[in-house]
Amino acid sequence: MAYTDIMKARKISAYVQHLSTGSLGRILVFTGARQTGKTTLTRELFRPYTYLSIEDPVVRKSYAALTASQWNTLYPRAILDEVQKEPLLVESIKSAYDQFPEVRYILLGSSQLLLLEKVRESLAGRCSIIELFPLTVPELETHSFTDEVPDSPFQRFMKNPSAPFEYLPSFMLDPHMAEKKQSFDFYRTFGGYPALTNDSLTDDERYVWLKNYTATYLEHDIRDLASFRDLDPFIKLQQYFALHTGHIINLSDVATQIGLSSKTVQRYIRYFELSYQAIVLKAWERNGTKRLIHAPKIHYMDYGVLQSVLQKRGGMTGCEFESLIIAELYKQMKTAGIDGTMYHLRTYDGYEIDLLIEMQAGYAAFEIKMAEHVTDTDARHLKTLGTVLDKPLLHSFVISNDVNMRELASGVSAVNAAWMMG
Repeated sequence: MAYTDIMKARKISAYVQHLSTGSLGRILVFTGARQTGKTTLTRELFRPYTYLSIEDPVVRKSYAALTASQWNTLYPRAILDEVQKEPLLVESIKSAYDQFPEVRYILLGSSQLLLLEKVRESLAGRCSIIELFPLTVPELETHSFTDEVPDSPFQRFMKNPSAPFEYLPSFMLDPHMAEKKQSFDFYRTFGGYPALTNDSLTDDERYVWLKNYTATYLEHDIRDLASFRDLDPFIKLQQYFALHTGHIINLSDVATQIGLSSKTVQRYIRYFELSYQAIVLKAWERNGTKRLIHAPKIHYMDYGVLQSVLQKRGGMTGCEFESLIIAELYKQMKTAGIDGTMYHLRTYDGYEIDLLIEMQAGYAAFEIKMAEHVTDTDARHLKTLGTVLDKPLLHSFVISNDVNMRELASGVSAVNAAWMMG
């Protein structure tokens, strides 16, 4: 899995370039899962910068031994890749930053815990942190790095939730339907890792890449993150979560089934989050009159990786589709700089909302159905949700594979998944 010239446009590029010219951009810290394109993106955006790989254990000690003055002379502008491999480098960069106002650095790392802990200790107030995720559906639609990445209907709504939500009566009427459907179909087959978009790859080669990625994640990222001597318990939990993506996590039940303590399960879940493999969706629990379930839900970040863990191809379940959609909405919020907090909501008597996004002005709610035909009953919980919440319900959506889009009730829209996210 080497450096690749495959370049899809990234929505975050314009923000990064703008940030890099100001005082808050003298040190940019990029973190995210392995192979999300951190190296490719930064080398493209910052071509004049010297690229330094800290992977090589022989040379990394030499870089760590450089004084601030030497950094200023030899590498006044540099990209340091996998910087978490040598934490002392962060101290060196801090010293150069403090002494020489013209130096600028890009720090890259695939371990959020190892990198960010050191960054927060040493570079607080001196850097800006940027998270890079697998490609979104609109990014998958692009053909080169210089293409514009337009906002999806979801992103447009989230940026202005008080405006009337506009949609077509049918996805078939969208002039860009073919491109959106093709990108969404790719996403729901292979996920969003940039290397997989290489047109020269066969489908079999893409699945082999995902298998190798999963092995590399276990052998490198998790060993680095947790210093595991025995990976078997973690692998069992990885497979359990892949089988139960989109499900409520009951720590005691999981611990019993895997044969671990609840505290260990909780710690391992945090590792999944920190390595960008999963989203842990907290339960919404602010209503004192309802008996709410307080346990979180887990969603795999990338469907291609999930398939690799389960050693399967296709045959998507409803819960997997739910995770696929929630992960995409999560990425689209992050890449567009949209503020919002995601929750799920479930009561003990069966009332359930798949996704609740809290914004300053209120909430947006989402029911996710894999079905190709939506009925009014799919919106039954959304219709009464406003009476449960502590802020206004701005709009509700039923997201599905139904190409027909319509209003199911006042403030409740049925939308096609590929259209909404494309």
